[in-house]
Amino acid sequence: MTNVLLVAGSRPTRPTVLVDALTKLRDGGATVTLACDFDPSGLEIPADLAETRNIGEDGRSGGLVFRQLVRGAARPVQVWMRASHDPWVRRHARSAEILVALDNNAVHAVWQLAQRNRRADAVFGLTPALKALDDRRARPEPAKRSALPSAPSPAVLAGDAARRASAAARLAGMAATGRRAMTVSPVRSMWRVAAAAPGIPERRRAALALRLQGSMIKAGKPGAAMAMAERVVPKVTDARARAALLGPAVDRDLAAGRVPPTLRDVVKGELARAEALHTGSHPGQAPPVVGRALDLLFHRVLHYDRLSSPLSDDPAGFLAPLHDSAVGRRLAAANGRETPAEAPVGRPPRLLFLTGLNDNFLTPIRERYDAMPDVETRHLDMSPGTPVRSFLNNGRAKLIAHRLMGQSKYGQEAQQLFGPDMEWADTVFVDWCAVPAGLLSLIDPGTTRVVVRLHSFEAFTWWPHLVDFSRVDDMVFVSEHLRDLAVAAVPRLTGPGAPRLHVLTNAMDLRRYPAEKTPDARFTLGLVGIGAIAKDPRWALEVLRELRRADERYNLVLVGKEPSPDASAAAKEYCTAFERDLAELEGLGAVRRLGQRDDIPKVLTEVGVILSTSVRESFHCALVEGAASGAVPVVRDWPFFAGRAHSARTVFPDEWVVGTPAEAAQRILALTATDEAWRAAGQAAADHALATYDWDVVAPTYDPIFKP
Repeated sequence: MTNVLLVAGSRPTRPTVLVDALTKLRDGGATVTLACDFDPSGLEIPADLAETRNIGEDGRSGGLVFRQLVRGAARPVQVWMRASHDPWVRRHARSAEILVALDNNAVHAVWQLAQRNRRADAVFGLTPALKALDDRRARPEPAKRSALPSAPSPAVLAGDAARRASAAARLAGMAATGRRAMTVSPVRSMWRVAAAAPGIPERRRAALALRLQGSMIKAGKPGAAMAMAERVVPKVTDARARAALLGPAVDRDLAAGRVPPTLRDVVKGELARAEALHTGSHPGQAPPVVGRALDLLFHRVLHYDRLSSPLSDDPAGFLAPLHDSAVGRRLAAANGRETPAEAPVGRPPRLLFLTGLNDNFLTPIRERYDAMPDVETRHLDMSPGTPVRSFLNNGRAKLIAHRLMGQSKYGQEAQQLFGPDMEWADTVFVDWCAVPAGLLSLIDPGTTRVVVRLHSFEAFTWWPHLVDFSRVDDMVFVSEHLRDLAVAAVPRLTGPGAPRLHVLTNAMDLRRYPAEKTPDARFTLGLVGIGAIAKDPRWALEVLRELRRADERYNLVLVGKEPSPDASAAAKEYCTAFERDLAELEGLGAVRRLGQRDDIPKVLTEVGVILSTSVRESFHCALVEGAASGAVPVVRDWPFFAGRAHSARTVFPDEWVVGTPAEAAQRILALTATDEAWRAAGQAAADHALATYDWDVVAPTYDPIFKP
């Protein structure tokens, strides 16, 4: 009988072919064993044809650390590593006269086994195996081969010894740097020093540090992981390695509501990694990495849940890692349009509105042009359940991929979705420079003019950085200071090929707000809209305290949904302090919370002083509505823009604007000192609001945009 060992690294696609070959081997006088790097039970091989084995099934093929080593190897090497640790495979390999690799993943293992049994024939495939069996039966074994010792050669033995030593060292190293080891304080301290020791090649240092960091975090020692990374990072120059080491600390800071000091390093490293993936062999893995970088740059803790923003403080400097990166340049690439926008000739202009996401600021505009007999309008609905909304959902990664590549199937789908309406329209108006604006810019608009309006919210998000502004003709802002911020954050908004920039006041119907005030309104302050941390209602409470030191009749009403403490740790910190302040003043009867209300004109009849306490606003409609009602306006000089060329002082009359709670209290005390003074100041504010901001006044300024 001839002993034959077959090794399978992958499950055969046609098991019946294998069964037929095993039958021929048995009929040819062979005793066959089959070692599989998978569970062979599904092959349904009769026991009389071959003894089958799942390599390593007896559990003696190494522990957790060994399995980690195996996972890091190439697939053919994995098969060999598991086979070399299986006593059953080694025993049958020593006695085999024919060694057979059934697939590419088994070739390396059979070659290694043949080095250790030099009397055996080693072949690849079932047909060569049958031929090798026929040859052995037809001819006796050559004397030269029969004279070979069955043991491995000295060279192989030496190589095995070296590999075992190397593997032992690797196993020991992995064990010494694993999760269990990191639970021991002296071990952590030793590795923290060793990882930063001089003389270690940078690639090895980075790999070791990343291994240690992961093990420490898994061991529940994130502080030690961060401390070790801080020691190693100064000795690592590769941006990608630095980002990997600093990333957990950045995530921890953001989760704790803090601005990470190493945010810039991590963003640069992630963008460098994305570029390497995009230009390498894994371009499909680049978009999620770009998304990670954008999520860090525009994390809500940085811009929404605190009372300051690094983007507002220094837009160009904060966003330099994005703008200076190769990925940033790809995202900013201008695809342009083949033909310029054209005005209609011989027919009414056609106007397309994208509606359905947030129409709060769009309704009066739509109603105006819907009512015009010389304008044709359409509304492309983006409400939940519509085809457009379904297309918009989870589209960021696909949009990033398109911007990196310059073309994509997603872009073709956008053309199919938006194309018919775009061909119909002369002008398309997109309110909010967010999802729809980015996806609409995937396609060439042809001769259709594209108008996008950007509000304050989007300026602190990544959406404008994914819009191809070479396909946008006009950008609308509701204030000059918002335009200035957007241009500083998105330099593509100026220069050759950039859209025209316009500042047009929000559309507000103010005629419904003037009404007779209640007798107690003179001493009642109102703050309408407190749902965002940026509204900073605590500033209003400080103003109230200042006033009540002079006269305890002053009180405050808060209108709207309150900020959520669940948004982030930073939001929770603010909300906790806000509730503490409220408890004190509510106990004195000085504050009332009205919650969300739909009857704002009626609520304002009880308000004699309307406040804007925000750290940032693009315009602040609620303040203007309060002024139109006859309430005295008091506007905080919004800190995000204070002291710049354009700010709250260029949106409203300078006398409305104050710098501190004390200044606010002084203005209120002076203008409410008597009933006559208060009513006169309120009437002056209402006159200014109606003459300057009412839709009847503002509406004609939109006509050049919509009726060119």
